[in-house]
Amino acid sequence: MKEKNKNFDQKKGIDLIGLGNAIVDIIVNVNDNFLEINDLKKGSMNLINSNESETLLKNCTVIKKISGGSSANTVVCLAELGNNVQFIGRVKNDNFGNFFSIDIKKSNTIFNTPPIEKGPSSAHSIIFITPDAQRTMCTYLGASIEFEPKDVDYNLIKESKYLYLEGYLWDSDLAKKAFLKASKLAKESDTKIILSLSDSFCVDRHRESFLELIDNYVDIVFCNESEVLSLFEENNLQSCQKSISSICELVIITLGSKGSLIINNGKLEEINPKILGKIIDTTGAGDLYAGGFIHGLINNYPTKKCGELGSICAGHIITQLGSRSNINLKNLLQEHSF
Repeated sequence: MKEKNKNFDQKKGIDLIGLGNAIVDIIVNVNDNFLEINDLKKGSMNLINSNESETLLKNCTVIKKISGGSSANTVVCLAELGNNVQFIGRVKNDNFGNFFSIDIKKSNTIFNTPPIEKGPSSAHSIIFITPDAQRTMCTYLGASIEFEPKDVDYNLIKESKYLYLEGYLWDSDLAKKAFLKASKLAKESDTKIILSLSDSFCVDRHRESFLELIDNYVDIVFCNESEVLSLFEENNLQSCQKSISSICELVIITLGSKGSLIINNGKLEEINPKILGKIIDTTGAGDLYAGGFIHGLINNYPTKKCGELGSICAGHIITQLGSRSNINLKNLLQEHSF
């Protein structure tokens, strides 16, 4: 069982380093008939190969491309809020990889992971948005899933207040080794470790090893309701609240339109949702919530205030296409927080 972290060194020069899949999000508007023709279940996340990706893209019009991936979305949100953050993820030296690198740096996120020259092409995810604002994802993981220990600059972790880990990468044995090495170093360096569970199916695949990772290293967990129920194999939150409280000091559970729950050293706080307009696209809502929340942690705000900031960021991002805000996030928080 890990010891609780002391207050980390506020003099550390980096606020957060995020490790995760480096994916170019390709936003596409489609109707329900398109999903039926292509045998895609609405709201699902599907892994595809490069040939399937080409076929799908031939039959639709691209609205927007974004440097995405769950951890990257959170890191960019933090950068746009003025924090000193870095992202580590694997891309190839190809069109998608070059786009990812250029696009993520526009937010002032530091991204210095050298691209690979050989192997699978850079990852991309086609996000089909239907008129009801539901998203159906078809993802080619490509180079990102081959993330490995040598992709990480471990000296940087010593200088960071937080290390943010994306659960999706746990599917790769090499990435898992990188996570564990980074986590050990973070713990030795008094860097707080945050884990996003990413997806309930990901939790289903790695339940025991996730619980072990959390027990040994993780200080803060972000998840949604389905992910935490999967983690503890329960049917409702009440049944697993005691288990949630025991796994680490701070657990944040997003509940969609019902808001979110913060479990802080066993104490429960409810956070109301902030819906800031018509819902257009739910892509990145959980990632932006995490960004707003962590921004609060970096600034030493009370956890309830952190939850409110997360809700504002999530409540805004669902009113537009894609996971990059089209307005200034600093101004957004000043306008809606109190």
